[in-house]
Amino acid sequence: MIMETALIEVLEGQETAFEEALKQAKNVIAQAHGFNHIYLHRGIERPSVYMLAIGWDTLEDHTVGFRESDLFAQWRALIGPFFANPPQVEHWNLFE
Repeated sequence: MIMETALIEVLEGQETAFEEALKQAKNVIAQAHGFNHIYLHRGIERPSVYMLAIGWDTLEDHTVGFRESDLFAQWRALIGPFFANPPQVEHWNLFE
């Protein structure tokens, strides 16, 4: 399994609306092949910055299967309008 992390800076004053949109977006991403789980963390020092952590079976499940699907377009349509900047996305190998 791999972990995708995304640092997302939300437009100031739109934090609550972003969190509500993400609740809907979770239902979309949960349909993607290889999806395992999703966690959202809100910054303490910078409350307009969120860290999204998403577990995938493989890197390709995210980078190809999801990113090249209609589900990604739906996902991005729900949460993208709240982005102040493009998210910073990285992938991680998980160790026990």
